[in-house]
Amino acid sequence: MLVLGIESSCDETGVALVRAEGQAVPQLLSHALHSQIAMHQAYGGVVPELASRDHIRRVLPLTTQVLAEAGQTLGDIDVVSYTRGPGLAGALLVGSGVACALGAALGRPVLGLHHLEGHLLSPFLSADPPEFPFVALLVSGGHTQLMRVTGVGQYSILGETIDDAAGEAFDKSAKMLGLGYPGGPALAKLAEQGDGAAFKLPRPLLHSHNLDFSFAGLKTAVMTQAQKLGDQLDARRADLAASTQAAIVEVLLKKSMAALKETGLRRLVVAGGVGANHMLRSQLNAACAKAGVRVHYPELHLCTDNGAMIAMAGAMRLQAGLQEASFDYAFDVKPRWPLDALASGS
Repeated sequence: MLVLGIESSCDETGVALVRAEGQAVPQLLSHALHSQIAMHQAYGGVVPELASRDHIRRVLPLTTQVLAEAGQTLGDIDVVSYTRGPGLAGALLVGSGVACALGAALGRPVLGLHHLEGHLLSPFLSADPPEFPFVALLVSGGHTQLMRVTGVGQYSILGETIDDAAGEAFDKSAKMLGLGYPGGPALAKLAEQGDGAAFKLPRPLLHSHNLDFSFAGLKTAVMTQAQKLGDQLDARRADLAASTQAAIVEVLLKKSMAALKETGLRRLVVAGGVGANHMLRSQLNAACAKAGVRVHYPELHLCTDNGAMIAMAGAMRLQAGLQEASFDYAFDVKPRWPLDALASGS
């Protein structure tokens, strides 16, 4: 079974092709990605209308590229999967429309998928894929969640953010420090030159006796500290960046280890864009090694949004018999779509 995956939820256009045989882990044949970062930098953030227009320009050429690299043709595709939500409505409509049009033209079924489930299952694309069950730390864009994952489609939320997510804390703090877009990677790079203990910043909900997150207070503390520094901010920018990163990483680390202890599971999966953060990976690796826990990540180039995770999620859902690909080419999108809604089929 050859599954084409199309991702267009925000500012990356991704297309990929995976092959699934029996119940074996599907294999990635090829993938291509176009990032819109350069286009949005002038505006300091994603402009939804521009994002949608660029997806229109990119998705078909990327599809042609992926098929050529895999040595396949359009007629070889068995299923077309696409991101149905959550994300920017206009951007989602582009990928969904192209996927359903391709399906109709080829007489192939289509499958609308949850963007976050794609991230959650993306470590199965790595050379060292995990095994169920596991605890998952999902840190993607506006989402920070800890979940118990017992199988494909079997997700129970252990804790989630009650306000800003970790990625938002990185991006918003970076903006207050005068760093470029995207803010998270810029802040992490600057932090390499600073002292993470230079400023005493809060670790919200670290001792809350639950697994929920909150990063809005940290963002406010960074703003307050930047204002206090005034003219000295330029000289202390690296230290403040390092202290901000240290606070975010400590919360993610300790909550993840608490989730493992609470569930008794010995395997941790980290997925989403923040999962590419080197400090987070280093500290999680050390803590998990000490606790005798296996930790899994997607490959670095597959941490951000991509078509490979959508193709993989589609193939794995079909293998598990959780969802049937449809020949109904009418489509809608779900800009807001909680991941735990998948358990109820909504």
